Amino acid sequence: MSNQNITYLVGAGAGVFGLAAFCALVLAPAITAYRRPLEKMAVVVLSLYVLAALVGIGVLLGALIVVEWPRLF
Repeated sequence: MSNQNITYLVGAGAGVFGLAAFCALVLAPAITAYRRPLEKMAVVVLSLYVLAALVGIGVLLGALIVVEWPRLF
């Protein structure tokens, strides 16, 4: 297994673990807090909005680290 394959495997594992943690810690409690189906659908949509914001912040921070790494170290 090459170094690139290992990197892809670790990245995919981190993505799956992060998505599972988000579902268990954010989505599941939010869904169980409401009774009506329309409210549950709204919670899912808003939770996906929060997930998109968190992914965006992660991408921006990752890009900042990649760009600024040579200057800092």
